[in-house]
Amino acid sequence: MLQILQNLGSGETLLADVPAPGVRPGCLLVAARASLVSLGTEKMLVDFGKASLLEKARRQPEKVKQVLQKIRTDGLFTTLQAVKAKLDQPLALGYCHAGVVIEVGAGVAGFQVGDRVVSNGPHAEVVCVPQNLCAKIPDNVPFEAAPFTVVGAIGLQGIRLLQPTLGETVVVTGLGLIGLLCVQMLRAQGCRVIGVDFASDKCALARQFGAETVDLSQGQDPLATANAYTGGRGVDAVLITASTKSSEPVSQAARMCRKRGRIVLVGVTGLELNRSEFYEKELSFQVSCSYGPGRYDEAYEDRGQDYPFGFVRWTEQRNFEAILGLLGAGALDAAPLISHRFAFADALQAYETVSSGRALGIVMNYPETIAPGTARPTRIVFLPKPPPPAVPAVVAAVIGAGNFTGQVLLPALKATGARLHTIVSAGGVTGTHLGKKFGFEQSSTDTAGLIANPEVNTVLITTRHNSHARYVIAGLKAGKRVYVEKPLCLNHEELGEIRAAYEAAPAPFLMVGFNRRFAPQVVKMKSLLAANPSPKAFVFTANPGSLPGNHWTLDPAVG
Repeated sequence: MLQILQNLGSGETLLADVPAPGVRPGCLLVAARASLVSLGTEKMLVDFGKASLLEKARRQPEKVKQVLQKIRTDGLFTTLQAVKAKLDQPLALGYCHAGVVIEVGAGVAGFQVGDRVVSNGPHAEVVCVPQNLCAKIPDNVPFEAAPFTVVGAIGLQGIRLLQPTLGETVVVTGLGLIGLLCVQMLRAQGCRVIGVDFASDKCALARQFGAETVDLSQGQDPLATANAYTGGRGVDAVLITASTKSSEPVSQAARMCRKRGRIVLVGVTGLELNRSEFYEKELSFQVSCSYGPGRYDEAYEDRGQDYPFGFVRWTEQRNFEAILGLLGAGALDAAPLISHRFAFADALQAYETVSSGRALGIVMNYPETIAPGTARPTRIVFLPKPPPPAVPAVVAAVIGAGNFTGQVLLPALKATGARLHTIVSAGGVTGTHLGKKFGFEQSSTDTAGLIANPEVNTVLITTRHNSHARYVIAGLKAGKRVYVEKPLCLNHEELGEIRAAYEAAPAPFLMVGFNRRFAPQVVKMKSLLAANPSPKAFVFTANPGSLPGNHWTLDPAVG
């Protein structure tokens, strides 16, 4: 299948052929019909990729701090390798996706094959998305309007935090896609709206949706307009949807507000605040987080644990549903926001339009070649043919394509001269990238097909810890030589099953990787101590750096 990727190192935008994902438990497999380019986020990523290394550092000072911390714990060379590998990884672009469900994962409720759904999936012909990040599209909402749901939900969450009431005056600073959708939603809620932007055409659209406007390109004064519109009392609230390094939008919002007014930041601005502007009016200021409650909560997004309706009325999924309801009722009109339409095959032309700065809403339409009931999309991609192996007896496949795999294991494996047959990754993107880089023959998302392949005689497992036992047992039963990164398994039950599979195999081969034995310092110490055969006891204090509390290795069920 085709998918849009961005190389953050070189700045190249690719329409790449990658294996289609398989459906996972709790997820939907969706064939694309339309997706929307988010000009703010995606243009930022494209521009970031094209910037020099120095400019990248300037744009992300918080990342520079993380790099410096890693140098202190891991050393300069290891850190530089990690940074280079991170920038070399392709990034999937897009998060506004609409399509048709072609497969439903185990444990999913409320969806079935054939449903029209919107999700935050990337720009790809097939996506696998957790059920709580999907919502059904009403019959009267066309596919090209549906992807506006996701950016609309970002604005809606900001409006919910703003808590506007009927008749209040609200300023929307920044009339991009989110801002113009917010204008419509605030008008539907009975608010008087003032839209502020530098673009005359966007101001014209805001007026079409019923807002008063301030065209900054014409020298119009937002503060004077706000005072005139409110009889000098000041506006009730300001929603900032602009993207700028300047702190002026926040300061301007404070000056426009009445006493005890509210300001919510949805976009990205500088945050050098003037205390007196906020203190004297006792203003409230809040930053909105994406689509709403549930965002970045793994239990909600990845494991499908919904929040109780009576206690959390508006989750990110329910915000999706609210936007779709407004689209279906005609209270939101996405059609005037579409400035360009492209066939997905011409996606790279769409991104040239993004870079030009002349676009508003770019919709990409997909062919209906993948549909419910048709053949499943291919989960294997054949890579450029590598040179013949130096050790043809070893035909190796790798399950997992994480940082350790790419930075440590695959360079060592390639150096052995083995034939590198297939690399499997969950989404197909990182596997395809590493497969091309290290000379694999295939990239796949089909683990079962890989293990069953009679050509492969050696399987290396580098996935998350809770999957190790499952793949080890499958490999042993298939008669493969199995190498698995530590740990072998997570509990005694899994260990018993592995032992049974090992004893039942006709010629079992199982090795647990522990790379510390090959660390240069350990090798050096062993050589220095080799002359003294007497027993030795050592106490080591290591400083690997701390892990964030939500890191997967700290999850008892996974890590």
